[in-house]
Amino acid sequence: MTDPQWLDDVEMRAWLGYVRTRDLIAAAIGRDAGRAANLSWVEYSVLVYLADAPGQRLTFADLAGALEWSQSRLSHQITRMQKRGLVARETMPHDQRRTVARLTTAGGQLLTTAAPAHVRSVRRHMIDVLDRGQLAALAEIYDVLIDHHRSAADGFGPTGRGPAAQPVDEPAADLA
Repeated sequence: MTDPQWLDDVEMRAWLGYVRTRDLIAAAIGRDAGRAANLSWVEYSVLVYLADAPGQRLTFADLAGALEWSQSRLSHQITRMQKRGLVARETMPHDQRRTVARLTTAGGQLLTTAAPAHVRSVRRHMIDVLDRGQLAALAEIYDVLIDHHRSAADGFGPTGRGPAAQPVDEPAADLA
């Protein structure tokens, strides 16, 4: 077995910079979201994916893929959010074996309430710290990394920038 190719100083700075800022920024935004809307970062993420999906619903498989979670983790999270009335769990009319998560009216209202504070927090902790050129460079870097790690076969669109969600049959009424 050969020794690994250890990271040089620049590589180590890049790697540790990513790891540390990811954790610091996510924690700061999560704290802000909790104060502003009693909504965790994880709950906010689930609500955003559902709000952006066709019919505000996604199969568990699509939502778990978008969040990079196991379906078991997603199921536990949906159960907690369902108890708060933020989402509903439904079976697909044409395939009773598949489960769909749907944004409820209460979940949509909470997301609408939380979104301005979320955007202010993202700006304060990341966007406004960088100049326009740095933001453009960072966006380009993340595009390359995302494209490298995701493909259409992973259930994501060709750009790797979001779920390739298929429309889900619409049930009659909101349960919230």
